[in-house]
Amino acid sequence: MVQGTLYTYPENFRAYKALIAAQYSGAQVKVADNFKFGETNKSADFLKKFPGGKVPAFETADGKTLSESNAIAYLLANEQLRGGKCPFVQAQVQQWISFADNEIVPASCAWVFPLLGILPQQKNSTAKQEAEAVLEQLNQKLLNSTFLAGERITLADIVVFSSLLHLYEYVLEPSARSAFGNVNRWFVTILNQKQVQAVVKDYKLCEKALVFDPKKYAEFQAKTGAAKPQQQAQQKQEKKPKEKKEPAPKKAAEPEELDAADEALAAEPKSKDPFDALPKGTFNFDDFKRVYSNEDEAKSIPYFFDKFDAENYSIWFGEYKYNEELSKVFMSCNLITGMFQRLDKMRKAAFASVCLFGEDGNSTISGVWVWRGQDLAFTLSPDWQIDYEVYDWKKLDAKSEETKKLVTQYFSWAGADKDGRKFNQGKIFK
Repeated sequence: MVQGTLYTYPENFRAYKALIAAQYSGAQVKVADNFKFGETNKSADFLKKFPGGKVPAFETADGKTLSESNAIAYLLANEQLRGGKCPFVQAQVQQWISFADNEIVPASCAWVFPLLGILPQQKNSTAKQEAEAVLEQLNQKLLNSTFLAGERITLADIVVFSSLLHLYEYVLEPSARSAFGNVNRWFVTILNQKQVQAVVKDYKLCEKALVFDPKKYAEFQAKTGAAKPQQQAQQKQEKKPKEKKEPAPKKAAEPEELDAADEALAAEPKSKDPFDALPKGTFNFDDFKRVYSNEDEAKSIPYFFDKFDAENYSIWFGEYKYNEELSKVFMSCNLITGMFQRLDKMRKAAFASVCLFGEDGNSTISGVWVWRGQDLAFTLSPDWQIDYEVYDWKKLDAKSEETKKLVTQYFSWAGADKDGRKFNQGKIFK
């Protein structure tokens, strides 16, 4: 079994290929601690092992080194992922890996990176059309196929999936992806594999596509200090005599441009947790969650009220507005789970117990939420505002007996709703 260390920065889609492959094969991969892009990979020690200075890079337990993401993924994969014993399926795997690198990634980056402010917007760019053409080709392939090569998941699926992540996260809003139903079905299938979920965390499909903002590129440059090779090339070009013929439409970005854009993306400061601007107070969510998970409610609920810091934290009651539309219990539970998933980055400073009362055709959803701060937390970040408006929210008096009874009921998963529907099941956000 392969063992070793992977050098990469967080959320690097190229590194995802290797990490997902390792999840399937059981290869033991450690992601290097304290890796700082632009420093670690420029150090003499790193360059001695990996002269190109690029990431991801992999070092085996016995000191062998390997670069290039597809090669690392191949090393960490098992026989099934590589295409099994069939030479034709093996060849198909290589075909789709090449397709991802040569067709998907250039079109994706040329469309998405200008919207993120990482690359300048190119006049007459055909990147969007090229990406749509790639998606249509995939859509035709997946019309009568579950996977890209053979009858099981292979590196073909893993690599193509990883290469599509930016498109599905930033620009393929529901109306834009509706034409590619076969690709959507396949993409969600891969995304929901437990081996993929272990690597690609907190991922959400695009709800509203990014739009170009000319200020973003200047702000990004000022923030990262990243120089782009295309800028230098443009400056050189400006010194040459201008030709009279009309310039051809800008095609997908060249590899060296994408490498530089990846570097800039890695160097971009990560957005701060909106809760960081609020006083931390004395209530320790991690301690409470640990007690709640490991002790009976007879101990965990008194612990909550004993430790709760009402000055810096608040308790809220949320009721789903459209209970008349709830038909099947399992569908109602999916609504709760979906909301929790979309609020994943809120978990650090929040906790909730959301309960479903009643049965099929006659049910309600409501819950008790706790978070840092005194205001409605969902307004702190645009990423948290997808679901909260379908609930009515009421701030509770943390010191009142009524609140203590309500918290006890919901934390204990007991009792009935205000109309007498009995508790059916609950879900915890922690």
